[in-house]
Amino acid sequence: MYRRIAAELMGTLLLVYFAVGVATLSFGFGVAGRSLSAGVVATALAFGLVLLVLVYAIGPISGCHINPAVTLGVLLARRIPPLDAVGYWIAQFAGGILGALLLWATFSGSPLYARSVTGLGADGWGDASLIHIDMGGAFLTEVVLTALFVFIVLSMTSTAAIPSVAGVGIGLALTTVHLIGIPITGTSVNPARSLGPAVVVGGTALSQVWLFIVAPLVGAVVAAALHGLVGPPEKETPLPPVQEDEAP
Repeated sequence: MYRRIAAELMGTLLLVYFAVGVATLSFGFGVAGRSLSAGVVATALAFGLVLLVLVYAIGPISGCHINPAVTLGVLLARRIPPLDAVGYWIAQFAGGILGALLLWATFSGSPLYARSVTGLGADGWGDASLIHIDMGGAFLTEVVLTALFVFIVLSMTSTAAIPSVAGVGIGLALTTVHLIGIPITGTSVNPARSLGPAVVVGGTALSQVWLFIVAPLVGAVVAAALHGLVGPPEKETPLPPVQEDEAP
């Protein structure tokens, strides 16, 4: 269990550091120039590609959830015990905060960085949204995007799926939801990814982070229900026989 917990913490940390790092560079520092589309595409690819490689790197260890919403979907699909899910959630939120702190420490070395101005890739609505979406629109967006993403994860990791392509499908799914979600909310679909930057930045990001925790979890519930209804059927995997200790 400790290996799985460590893998989830490390994976979430790396996702936040690299992918949120690209988001901060693109929209905070403005390295994408004046092209909003370039920043959106770069950030979406960063999230998708980081998750893709992590699926193959730590998937065999922990399943590479690195997202409390995914863990909730897997729990509702009865693929993980409740106590293990709690351990995953603790590791994921801790990893998200540590990744954000590490990213902040990195950017603090630049004279161009100011936490209140440059930010740290936090999600938001209203003035914190590129299209100034309201709270209701932001909540609906996160529910829909998370439902799609978690549904893909559950389908690609079912016993009826092809394991060798799971990472590609999951990574592309995360890229896809970011392409539409970034201009709307910044795209969470991952409470740990949202909490970390919000804790570091504070202010509006911290006051709005509740939505990016609750809405993805609601989306995960929707995804689990949809997967149970229309997802690929699970193959029956017989349990291994119990080996009795031999008498000395």
